[in-house]
Amino acid sequence: MPSHNEQVQPTPFDVVAPTPAEPTSSAGEQRREGAPPWVLPALGGLLLLAVLVIFWLPERVSAPAPTPAATDPAALATANPAPDASQRAPAGPDASPWSDAQMAKLRKETQDVLGELLEVQERLEERGVQRWAAEQFAEVAAIATAGDELYRSREYAQAKERYQDGLTQLQALEAGIPAELARQLALANEALESGDIEQATSALDMADAIEAGNAEAAALRQRVDALPQLLGLLESAAQAEDSGDYETAIAQLKEAVALDPLHKRSSSELERVSAAYQELQFNDAMTEGYTALDANQFDSARKAFKKAAQLQPGSTEAASALQEVETAATAHRLAALQASGGRDEQAERWQQAVSAYESAQKIDPNVLFAREGLARSRDRARLDKQFRAAIDEPQRLSDAAVAKATEQMLLVARKITPRGPVLSGQIEQLERLLKQANTPITVALRSDLQTEVTVYKVAKLGKFDRHELRLRPGTYTAVGSRMGYRDVRQDFTVTHDGAAPIVTIACTEAI
Repeated sequence: MPSHNEQVQPTPFDVVAPTPAEPTSSAGEQRREGAPPWVLPALGGLLLLAVLVIFWLPERVSAPAPTPAATDPAALATANPAPDASQRAPAGPDASPWSDAQMAKLRKETQDVLGELLEVQERLEERGVQRWAAEQFAEVAAIATAGDELYRSREYAQAKERYQDGLTQLQALEAGIPAELARQLALANEALESGDIEQATSALDMADAIEAGNAEAAALRQRVDALPQLLGLLESAAQAEDSGDYETAIAQLKEAVALDPLHKRSSSELERVSAAYQELQFNDAMTEGYTALDANQFDSARKAFKKAAQLQPGSTEAASALQEVETAATAHRLAALQASGGRDEQAERWQQAVSAYESAQKIDPNVLFAREGLARSRDRARLDKQFRAAIDEPQRLSDAAVAKATEQMLLVARKITPRGPVLSGQIEQLERLLKQANTPITVALRSDLQTEVTVYKVAKLGKFDRHELRLRPGTYTAVGSRMGYRDVRQDFTVTHDGAAPIVTIACTEAI
């Protein structure tokens, strides 16, 4: 089998000489034989055509260029050398210059296709095609070998077709280089994510063979170099998480992300563990809140539920719990006010009961117990206030109007049932005070027969030496006046507890 390094030689063209005419004895004999007059011009034309085929036509059909040699034994087969003398079409009467010229042209076209095929082959080999497309490349070599066999058999059209098929496939491989580079880079990325250092290194080596100095491949290789440390951090974080130490796990995952921000697994693990820790904290806060709520510790419950809401912004569960706290706190406050108002009513602390029920109405104006409690308590509180004032200032009962009003209050109070001990005691005390206030006491007044004496709100007594008055218990004011003397004024109190006072009223200081 011929070597691939042998150059393909152009097919030689053999000049076909015109068949010589049989010798004639003389022109006279030809004329005697009666040769037509057009024979000689025809022979001249044939001779001219032969000259053109022999000399002019070969110059128009350029000689085929030598074919480049294959780069290695596994490379594509080159074209065969020109057939030897035994394969050449014999020159002679059966040779066809026109057919030979067409054959030479077809052979050159075949060699051109083969040359282009070899150029693409060389470029692909420089891009490491044997590593990333060995099977397809071997198929093309087989196709080219088949083309060689056809070429040796001078079946140039079929050989050209084979070479063209191989060229098309190689061109497809060449066009697929960007996609193959991207695939290798993707494989490296996948291996980085799965932690397969060997696979990542292999894919990057392939990418370097396809395109040396690729920036993305260089960046990926730096990430591969950091992968052992990153995998160690991931393992430590997993162990910390398993032991419940979420804070340590999150710290190590953050370190891993800082080491390789593009590592998706590290980022996703950090996000997952952070979410799990946040969920744990959320659940703890919710548990703490409900425990406090059950104990009616509303401030603590509110604080815990607000913390839960901060851990999970927009959480409906936390929002519902906070609403539950407010509802429970309101209900608890209302219940406390209702109980307080009831106790105050039982103890006849009517004003305190009114305050409790009014506070309940401020919280919820529609609460029934507050409305009913106020209806009971307000009148009793007003009556209680009046009774207390009358008891605390019994001297006011000396005023008939005050005494009369107090008697009216006693009439109302006596109709109240059931009557508590406080009210009963107030009624008894006021009845006694009122009786005392309505019982006059004799009071002796002395003067000098020169002073005009008046007891405010009682009577003008005039001048006297001694005068007795029947006065209701209370405080009174006596005023004395005398022409040319300074007026005098004296207050005195009449009570049932002691002896009746003796009041002296006289003007003794001259003006």
